[in-house]
Amino acid sequence: MKVAVFSTKSYDRQFLIAANYDHEHELVFLEPRLSRETALLAKGFLAVCVFVNDQLDAHVLEVLAGHGTRLIALRCAGFNNVDLKAAAKLGMTIARVPAYSPYAVAEHTVGLMLTLNRKIHRAYNRVREGNFSLDGLLGFDVHDRTIGIVGTGKIGQIVATILHGFGCQILAYDVAPNPACEAVGAKYVDLVKLFADADIVTLHCPLTPETHYLVNQDSIAQMKRGVMLINTSRGALIHTEAVIQGLKSQKIGSLALDVYEQESDLFFEDLSDQVIQDDVFERLLTFPNVLITAHQAFFTKEALQNIAETTLSNITDYQQAKSCANQVNLAQAIAPMPG
Repeated sequence: MKVAVFSTKSYDRQFLIAANYDHEHELVFLEPRLSRETALLAKGFLAVCVFVNDQLDAHVLEVLAGHGTRLIALRCAGFNNVDLKAAAKLGMTIARVPAYSPYAVAEHTVGLMLTLNRKIHRAYNRVREGNFSLDGLLGFDVHDRTIGIVGTGKIGQIVATILHGFGCQILAYDVAPNPACEAVGAKYVDLVKLFADADIVTLHCPLTPETHYLVNQDSIAQMKRGVMLINTSRGALIHTEAVIQGLKSQKIGSLALDVYEQESDLFFEDLSDQVIQDDVFERLLTFPNVLITAHQAFFTKEALQNIAETTLSNITDYQQAKSCANQVNLAQAIAPMPG
């Protein structure tokens, strides 16, 4: 099958080409993100392969469908960037990679916690400049601290397991409690109690209408003073301007982000010789107690290999008219609300 692969980086080519030996699809790699301006590049392609910051709103989907595209192969787990109702009406198929390496994201999450707490990033820069002072680098023992995990799917479960090994007290919140988390001592509570009791709050839930801006002015007010907040899930789980106010008031003691609600104009690109136009993001960078990585939590060899293999298998299943376990259920997206 002929596939237009958008948002292509060198590592995408490397792993997709290696995985394609078993599938023999015709992969055409395109560096631009899929958007209203670039959708015509997919003319004549039965399938497009896209990533987290590609734009798949109703207009883009109509352009794709009008020029022959029938399959959207997401090389990621989330599909909040896709207008599912529009895709359903157009008769398109959406397939995703529901799990690539939950260990990658979970381990990065804990790495952010430790780095932020012990100021490892600041200490690294100091020593390189010949500054061996310890002033301003004071942290705390993670052992016996209370960690609040919001979302206990595969990633949240692994975070709970790792932190159990640290000797942490674990509070959890999820609409569907995970017995594997309870097995390592996690106690399920409501969000109000989790926010009130946790020394560290880490987010591992999908972006839905219910979780959009889950962390906002009101929820921040419920948190412990000096709380550490970690987000390696979806940027729009956090209302960034509310978090900035929380940092200024010192209600939030420290913040680590691997995702950002307006990241599509920033992340995955080298903008080092440009003036960043996002004033909110630039404001975040002024805080010494804020640590940001550019959506790299997933970025391990194992994860990229799994993403490539699953993505190409999804495309092959569609080509061979096989049932695909990773197909997004679009019927639910257009079903009328009950009542």
